[in-house]
Order: sequence, then structure tokens, then C-alpha cells
Amino acid sequence: MGIDHKSEPSQMLISEKFKAIRRAEGLTQAEFCKIIGISMSTLKKLEGNHNEPGWTTLQIITKNPRFEKYALWLMTDKVAPSAGQIEPALTHSWLDQSEVISRARTIAKMKSSQFDQKIG
Repeated sequence: MGIDHKSEPSQMLISEKFKAIRRAEGLTQAEFCKIIGISMSTLKKLEGNHNEPGWTTLQIITKNPRFEKYALWLMTDKVAPSAGQIEPALTHSWLDQSEVISRARTIAKMKSSQFDQKIG
């Protein structure tokens, strides 16, 4: 059926996307590192939003048979289920309470800013 454009753009940082993929696959940081061939310190920097992933890292993830189903979402925030391109199951079960509150505040600020721009 083609690419599904989400009604709202993703509010996730690349660091959050890495973590979402890893957790959706039920992997620990060590397991994820072993599969994609990066060090634990590199993953912690990526997931902690201290570093942006390089092209090589993105290619390793998107070309891995286990993770290639997330390639379109990872790079464009779009999904194409008919082509096998999905997003991780994004449930808040893996978020602690402070992360849920922080994400809700960020989204509320963004929506408020968009509203102010429309009426301003």
C-alpha cells in the first residue's frame, strides 16, 4: 500500500530510536553491541545522546537482517508495513516514570509552540 506518513512527526531523537530498537528486540546493551560490532562505551554515548551515529553504524544496523525492518523508520520516521518496514513496538513499559513525564512535557511544549505560531 505504500509508505504510511504518521499523523505527527516523530518526537524521538536518534538516541531514543536506538534504544527503542534494542528494547523492542529484547536485547541488553551488551547483546546489541555484539550483534552490531560496536563497543559498550560507544553505545552508551549513542543512547545517552552524547554522540550521533556515523554512516557506517547506521548501515550496519539497517543492513542487519534482524534490524532492517526498522530502516525506513530509523532514517525517515515513516513506515511501510506492506514492504516490511515498521517501527518498534513503542510502549511505555520500558520507560521509567521520569522519562514518561519528560517526554510528555516535551511534546506539550512542541504542541504549544505550534499553536502559538498558528495564532501569532
